Amino acid sequence: MSSGSSGDLDALLRVTSPTYVGDRHPDVAFGVHEGPVGRLILAVSGRGVAACSYEDENVVFERVARGVSSFIGPDPRRLDPVRRELDAYFSGRLRTFTTTVDLQLATPFARTVLQMMLAVPYGTVTTYREIAERIGRPRALRAVGNALGANPVCVIVPCHRVVESEDVLGGYAGGTTAKERLLRIEGRHRPR
Repeated sequence: MSSGSSGDLDALLRVTSPTYVGDRHPDVAFGVHEGPVGRLILAVSGRGVAACSYEDENVVFERVARGVSSFIGPDPRRLDPVRRELDAYFSGRLRTFTTTVDLQLATPFARTVLQMMLAVPYGTVTTYREIAERIGRPRALRAVGNALGANPVCVIVPCHRVVESEDVLGGYAGGTTAKERLLRIEGRHRPR
């Protein structure tokens, strides 16, 4: 789906979620957020934000349906607080997200890496090597990179704060332009 209109999303939910009932609150709130770094697909479970992803909404929907719950639908009362925090972050008014994160879509190893990312302060960067050392796996650079690349809760779990080295930005699920933009929002203009 490319339009992202609420009617199209509602149609997707009705077709792909057999238990969808429009007047009942779903187990997982699902929606889209347009921001300065692109389109983010959001999924909020009863435990917190399970997805804030640059991936196609159909891919995210399928992953959430398999890994969290198949009763998925729009629920502004749960999505809007996340959208407000994202908007505040993008405008430079929010440094720390208060919304709870649900990492059940990540592997156990990735959860360890992503939990470590929650401790990397706003406006700072770290390296893959430093993360690998902090989790006690100093040789697992590629595994750390893969875990960060598969982050289901981008922006909120700040994997954009990991650089390859002092001089090399490294990859990002939303692309290097989005990574550079997020770092600029936080006052970082290049790795150092």
